[in-house]
Amino acid sequence: MRHPSRAARTLLAAAVLPLALTACSSATGTSSSSATASKPSKDPDAGLLTGAQLKKALAPASFFTSGFAVDPKGERNSGTTYTEQSAAPAAKPDCTLLGGTSWIAITGDSGVSFAQNDYVSKDTSEDIAQEIDTFRGTTAAKVMAGLKKAVAACTSYTDSDTHTKVKVTGADTTGLGDAAYTVTLTDSAWQNGSTLIAAQSGTDVVTVMSTDGHDNGAATAKKLATRIVTSLKDEHAHA
Repeated sequence: MRHPSRAARTLLAAAVLPLALTACSSATGTSSSSATASKPSKDPDAGLLTGAQLKKALAPASFFTSGFAVDPKGERNSGTTYTEQSAAPAAKPDCTLLGGTSWIAITGDSGVSFAQNDYVSKDTSEDIAQEIDTFRGTTAAKVMAGLKKAVAACTSYTDSDTHTKVKVTGADTTGLGDAAYTVTLTDSAWQNGSTLIAAQSGTDVVTVMSTDGHDNGAATAKKLATRIVTSLKDEHAHA
């Protein structure tokens, strides 16, 4: 077997070295790319409260006046896991949703977690509902904008029980969370109207509904929304 001369071996080594360096560089690049590709992405739910945590921020039974008791059928939360966030705003909002306890559904948005319950007076049938929905990123602000848009399109709707027209008015509310909006429902067939308040606090949207009192439920709704927003800040601080 013939062996190459020293000069030939030198030329051969010189020719092979760039190939080796290229291969090494290529391998290093591939390794770096693979490491980048395999690096886990940031958790989109990091820092968001679960339904179990949101439940703790809801006002307790002691908040409500004598005669009010929780309705077991309206007590729910999303537990310790997150669900996929979705948005499906209707071209024309279903204004009758404003007459329900989970009236935030009028926006067509659903968050990654939620908690809610409903307190009813056994003596007067007055109703006070509370709910917290959590969204990723800046979605909570978009939900608030969507709510205002939906209410603007719902100047009135027909009450399914009395078959009378419910008047709907909405207004921005200051001094509550990052942003807040109040909706008032009145109907000549009702003994008292209803006040709905939505308040954004970071990634959370608090919604309350009240028919308590003789002011369309306004004072109780404001007091309840304020209580929940404060409790949410404490819950985030300890999460």
